[in-house]
This record gives sequence, structure tokens and C-alpha cells, in this order.
Amino acid sequence: MAKLRPWQYVVIAVAVVGIVVFALRGSGSKEQLNLFCWTEYIPQSVLDAFAEEYDVKVNYATYSSNEEMLAKLTAGAAGYDVIIPSDYVITVLSKQGKLMPLNKELLPNLTNLDPAWLDLPFDPDNVYSVPFMWGTVGIVVNTEKEKEPITSFRDLWKPQYKGKIVVIDGAREMIGLALQMLGKSHNAASEADLQAAKNELRSLMPSIKAFDSDSPKSILLAGDVTIGVVWSGEAALVIRDQPGKFAYVLPEEGGSIWMDSMVIPTTSQNPELAHKFINFILRPDISAQLSNAFLYGNPNLAAQALMDPEMLSNPASYPPAAALTKAEWLDDVGSASALYDRVWTELKGE
Repeated sequence: MAKLRPWQYVVIAVAVVGIVVFALRGSGSKEQLNLFCWTEYIPQSVLDAFAEEYDVKVNYATYSSNEEMLAKLTAGAAGYDVIIPSDYVITVLSKQGKLMPLNKELLPNLTNLDPAWLDLPFDPDNVYSVPFMWGTVGIVVNTEKEKEPITSFRDLWKPQYKGKIVVIDGAREMIGLALQMLGKSHNAASEADLQAAKNELRSLMPSIKAFDSDSPKSILLAGDVTIGVVWSGEAALVIRDQPGKFAYVLPEEGGSIWMDSMVIPTTSQNPELAHKFINFILRPDISAQLSNAFLYGNPNLAAQALMDPEMLSNPASYPPAAALTKAEWLDDVGSASALYDRVWTELKGE
């Protein structure tokens, strides 16, 4: 390497100092909220409104599954102020001591929530979590192209559906699907049960055209597949965008029900701002924007008067109560979670 001349050292030093000063000024100009959340879950308009109202910057990082989020946190990802995990993941994180107890005096808008969605088993007394959105995992069907009724998970194995199905890329959801079909709990944890589920799913693989947890609605709306095992909000968007063409089914086996909630990790650098964000989301006008954009079930009673009536009557967003009675919550399966991940990875790699 050629030796630098003295003036070149001066130029480099000035440039480095300038970069450092610029970075310090940029980082210090506004408070920052670091949000870690699912893709396609919070409208940009909501983030912009919070940033403007509190004169802060919002940094929005995303994940497409609970497993991906947990893997990133386990690998050392830190600095997030608010995370929005699902029910069983809140149990996992709280057991690991990674969640900060909430200061409810800073959350006066908690009174807007439906008591039916509070004090659930994964977080008794809502010590760590505040409900955000709820939903189910079921089957959406293009009834214009598939005339034979689909009522159960077992129907997906029929040979006429080869190459016609999109599924979410989630180990717990997809292995749970096979477990329910076998008459087991969605939360079965024995190696024998998971091996049996793996054997069933292996024969389903030729029917799966795509794995997509981010936006499975896209391939359904494009007509590239006719059936989806999807989040209810994705199904609701499909039904809204092409009315009369799709139906949503919670299968005879039950399917799953879930609740995503807002939590503050212990590594948060700005827990006060995190509380402000959670309280902001609980405002009826803001909460209604979430549901109107992405059509998931809303636990905020005060927001329902501001929500699109078509959304409230969408059978994917709000399935009949009778259909929900057999849906299972996902529980923390402890060390068996690694087995779920291994089985799913092996299946996709075969």
C-alpha cells in the first residue's frame, strides 16, 4: 500500500470528524422509537401521526413469523422499544426475563379495551402486554374455481389441489394443523406426535405452491393459487378486494386463535416513549385505522364505532362465535419448540 502524504491524513481526519459530528447531531435531534413488528400490520399514516404528535422519529423493523423474531432476539438484536409478539411468545419472553412490567398509570387508554380480551392465560393481569389485534388461522378458498366444499384440514390433501395452495411459513401453525387433523392438540409436544405430523405434511408438500407469511393474499388475488392456509386478516382482505369470489373456513378440527400484543423489552432505551406509543395505539381513532387497513379482529371496544361496517361484518375478521369454540390458543411448548423448528425446516428442505 502506498504511503499517504501528510495532507491526505488531514483530509481524512477532517472527514471522519465531520461524519461523527453529523451522526451525533442526527441521532440527538429527535427522540427515537424503535419498533419491531410484523410486516403489513401498522399503516404508515399511524406511524407518521405518532411521529408528528410527539416530535419523534419512528424506526420500523419487521419480521414475518414469531420464530424469526425470537431468533433475532436470541442472536442479540436489541434496542427495540416496542415489540408485538403473539400470545405464546409473550410467555416465553416473560419467563426469560426479557419483558418490562408495564406502568399502567401511563396507559389511561386501557379502559377502551374489551375486558374479554384481557387477563388471558399467557399474561395474567396483563403485567407485560397490551392487546393489539386478534385473529385466527384458517382456510380461504376461491369458490369460483373450487366448487367442492372445503370444511376440514383433511380436504387439503385431495389430489385435485396439487400445486394450488399457499400456506403461511410458520412451524407452529402448520405442524399444529397436521396435529389437529390427527386428533391431537395444536400444542402437542412429544417427538412421536410431531413425527406423525411430519409424515402427514410430507404428503401435502406437492400441493403447496408457495410459503408466504408476509402477503399470501397477493398470490390468491392474482389467481396463481386457489386455496390458502392464512392469517384471518389476509383472508379478509381477499374477500374485501374480490367480493363474492372467496370464502373463509375455520375447519372442523378447530384451527387456531391468537392475540398479538404490545410489549416493552427490558433492553428498551426509551420506555417512557414506548408507553406513549402503546397509549397512542389504544386511542379509538388510531385503533380503528389499524383494523380498517388490515382487517384483523380488534379488542378495542371504543374503536368499533369508527370502524368500517363492512369490516365488522367480514366473516374472516369476525367468524361466527360457534366456529371459534374449537379454535385453540398456541401455548409455550418449552424445549419442544426446537423440535417444531427442526421438523418444519426438514420438511421444507426435502
